[in-house]
Amino acid sequence: MKAYTFRLKPGQDLFDSIEAFVADKKIEAGCILSSVGSLTHATLRLANRDTCNEYEGHFEIVSMTGTVSTNGSHIHVSISAGDGLTIGGHLVSGCKIYTTAEIVIAEFDDVIYQREVLENDSGYEELVIYKK
Repeated sequence: MKAYTFRLKPGQDLFDSIEAFVADKKIEAGCILSSVGSLTHATLRLANRDTCNEYEGHFEIVSMTGTVSTNGSHIHVSISAGDGLTIGGHLVSGCKIYTTAEIVIAEFDDVIYQREVLENDSGYEELVIYKK
């Protein structure tokens, strides 16, 4: 396993920046180990919805978890507003960094993550793991 730590700056897109980092490092199988930071705009796809919700304000990233791969990532994030109200969902493009985002990603060198629609499954592209 190899770990990477990187920081995003104000105005960068959280999801797009993670995807660009994964592509640059050619990470075929990894996960988000740790993340903290803040957002001024959030775009999330909530549970069992096809459309995204957008939120304006100042938010703390209180949790982020998921699998990452050059073959497709699946990341969830929880954010908290100034009154402590917390909401979470599927991370998509459109979340803009306010002050910073500090992210740690683990890379696994013995497997490859793929996303495939599986017969008699959810109907979504699901994680399939292949040994190298």
